[in-house]
Amino acid sequence: MHTVLKAVWCVLFVLLPAAGNAAFPEERAINVIVAYSPGGGTDLIARAIAPFLEKYLGGGARIVVVNRAGAGGEIGFAALASAAPDGYTIGFVNTPPLLTIPIERAAQFGWQRFEYLGNIIDDPCNFSVHADTDIRDLKQLAAYARANPGAVTVGTTGIGSDDHLAMLMFERAAGVKMRHIPFKGSADVRAAITGKQIMVAAINIGEAMQYQKGGTPLRNLVQMSPARTNLAPELATAREQGYDIELSSLRGMVGPKGLPPEIRERLVRAIERSVADPEFQARAVQFFSPLRYLAPAQYEGIVRDADVTYRALWKELPWADK
Repeated sequence: MHTVLKAVWCVLFVLLPAAGNAAFPEERAINVIVAYSPGGGTDLIARAIAPFLEKYLGGGARIVVVNRAGAGGEIGFAALASAAPDGYTIGFVNTPPLLTIPIERAAQFGWQRFEYLGNIIDDPCNFSVHADTDIRDLKQLAAYARANPGAVTVGTTGIGSDDHLAMLMFERAAGVKMRHIPFKGSADVRAAITGKQIMVAAINIGEAMQYQKGGTPLRNLVQMSPARTNLAPELATAREQGYDIELSSLRGMVGPKGLPPEIRERLVRAIERSVADPEFQARAVQFFSPLRYLAPAQYEGIVRDADVTYRALWKELPWADK
């Protein structure tokens, strides 16, 4: 009898620790970090995809979107990079800021410090003006800026953002000088253009169209894509308007480096299935969010190649504000 009891206690000793640790993702809520303020394009897509991630992760998964805005995205990206690699902190990273910030200055993150889980959005850059202005295209904007040096204020989502680079590229291509006004996110840029505190809002075309739908009085001047997108088939590209500029923002999901393989794969599958879900795709259309799913290896490869490109760009067109 003593031997039987001893065997039972040994079995319980083995099983009890496992019973005390809930399997992922049941233990607690998963925080999804967005490095920009609420109401922007990244925030909207994060909140739109959250219920689908919960659905496809299963196991009673709970998603909480956490905004960590500031420093052009650096605060949120650094929080993601330094989080415990347990699957309970994941989030969105945005290119080019993911790459341009560490090139410009010493940063608390680098693109190599993340597990790439899948890209979701590819949104072309755009300039918008208040609907009350007379400017209707890039040539008119260039003419005004040339006649009024430094008078054109351009709001962006931060130094080294795709918006900021678009402004610098346009300055170079048009031979003009404008004044950069960085904000914490596109929602703040929208507020500034609505109140006529800035003259130009450098925000992605999908974001701009979402704001227009919500009543923001904007006029979009350009989409900096290789060709006209389905989002705005009537809006001319920068090349069509005589300016050789092509630039967009990838918005994808990552986790901190070192995720356990089984947790990483579970997150990857949930993201892939979420993006493929017709209901989520319909929501993305409502938000004017151009979907471009990239599997982890392809996504990381594009980021790696872009890092080389932006390091070369830094040498000829440094984007740090003087």
